[in-house]
Formats: sequence, C-alpha cells, structure tokens
Amino acid sequence: MQQTRVDQGLPYYERFVAAFPKIEDLANANEDEVLKLWEGLGYYSRARNLHFTAKVVANELDGTFPDTHIGLLELKGVGPYTAAAIGSICFGLPVAAVDGNVYRVMSRYFGITESIDETATKKQITDLANEVLAKQYAGNHNEAVMELGATVCSPANPTCGECPLQIRCKAFTENIQSELPVRSKKTKVRNRYFYYTVRVCNGEILISKRGAGDIWQGLYEFPLIEVDSRLEELEIIKLLNLSSTEVVFNVSSEFKHILSHQRIYAKFILIKSGSFEDSKFMKVKVKKMSDFAFPRLINRYLETQNLVIVEEV
Repeated sequence: MQQTRVDQGLPYYERFVAAFPKIEDLANANEDEVLKLWEGLGYYSRARNLHFTAKVVANELDGTFPDTHIGLLELKGVGPYTAAAIGSICFGLPVAAVDGNVYRVMSRYFGITESIDETATKKQITDLANEVLAKQYAGNHNEAVMELGATVCSPANPTCGECPLQIRCKAFTENIQSELPVRSKKTKVRNRYFYYTVRVCNGEILISKRGAGDIWQGLYEFPLIEVDSRLEELEIIKLLNLSSTEVVFNVSSEFKHILSHQRIYAKFILIKSGSFEDSKFMKVKVKKMSDFAFPRLINRYLETQNLVIVEEV
C-alpha cells in the first residue's frame, strides 16, 4: 500500500489471503507461486521480501509475528515506516509512521523550508512527528495524518479550507503551501531499449528467468537483446543473426513502460523457428505460459498477440 492505491491493491490482498491463509502456507510456497499471484502489481522485491520474512516467522519465530518495534525492524523488507505503521496499528506501539504524505503534512504545518531529501531534515520531521503523536491512540493518529496527506494536504492544490490543522499551519498562515515541501534532488531517469525475440516452434516457446541485480528479478521473459539506443526494423533483424530455419513473423510496435527511475522502450520480434535443439533457454508450451509470472510490459504484448497462429501459417 506504500506505492499502490487501495482499490488496486485490495484484489491482490484477497488473492494472497485465499492462497496463503496461514503464514506457514506462504512460507512453504515456492517463489514462482508468490510472484504469479503478485504479477502486475510491480515492486516485485516486496513480494520476495514478504516470502522470505514468512519463512523466518514460520520457521525461526515459531509462527509468532514480532510485536516490538525492534523485532519488526529485524524483518527483511521492513524499514522504519513499515515497522511504525504495523507496530502502531496492530500492536498500539507509540511510534510515528512517517511516509511521503507525512513529510508533506509536517513540513507545511511546521513551515520547514529545508529540503526533505536531506537526512537531517528527515530526522527533524520524524522527531516532530513523534512529539505530536497521540501515544495512546498511535494507530489512529498515524492513519489520520497519512489520510490527511493523501486527501487534503495533497502535493498540488491542497484543499486547505477542509483542513482541521489550518489555524496552526505555518504554510497556510504564510501562504507558502505550494512551495513546501522543498526538494533538492531530482531523480535521474534512464532510458533503456529492449528487443525481445519471441521464438515459437511446434507449439513451444523460449523463455528465461531474470536473475538478481536488475529489475523484475525472478520473473520470466523472452530472450532479450538490450542496446543503448532505438533501432530501426532492419537493424533489429540484422542484429538477430537468424538461422536458415527461422522466419520473422512480425515486429511489434514499440511498447513504453515507465518505472520510478527508468523508461523502457521495447519491441517484440515474433519468429517462427524450425528447431530449439541447441537452445540454452527454457522450452514451455505456448498454452502453458499463463503458469509463469511475466512483467506487465510483456503481458501487455501478449494481450495483443495470438502466438498460436504462428504455427498455422
């Protein structure tokens, strides 16, 4: 829920609970099962962390979830914000949960003009959030401040007339809401160019599992060629170095996929192959592809392409 709207995330939550009603069920699942249920939600490292942590809780903590702030922080994938949110809402721990919404509310309310990208400013806001925390109602307080930031104290055009904190808000008093919070760091966005070879032969297709160290770890994809710049269709086909038994069926239009720090531009080259005998990739039945978790980018392509017809032509 940190990065996803509730209405988008809720169906995933319901599927997870149905598939893994107990933490032991999640712990005993394999990674492919977990990633398939998570497919399309993004932020796949969180699915892997959730799976890893389920194993720790089930196997090392006797199935008992930690109920202290320190214990929560020891779980993989649980940082200060998540530990504070879980601790206060589930266990009543008096710790302020500080996310992007709370940084914005606090910087406006207290009139903080230093950049919230700086470590010292983040600490200052966290300290202030803990000072004003209604400790006996910590969970409700944290949810209220987060909700205020999500619905009233929005990044652009905040509805200050509806805000219960308006009278004491420095940003409102000084009419500088649009200037706060201050950010000093601009995220550098990287462009990447992906060319996927979609090889089909006798009802089978080649795929591979993405490894660690890059996006989409643990998800499946077609054999990939990544280059530094956009290529024309003839350049793509020349790069493929096709064998005598391979025929290009079609080249897709370009698919654009935006991540937090990356823009991916992808094309898919559908190839009818005569043989997979020497391939180093996995061979799977085209009709069984739905058993594997793919990035949303690839699923968007698959929604437009009937791979079965390649065999019929």
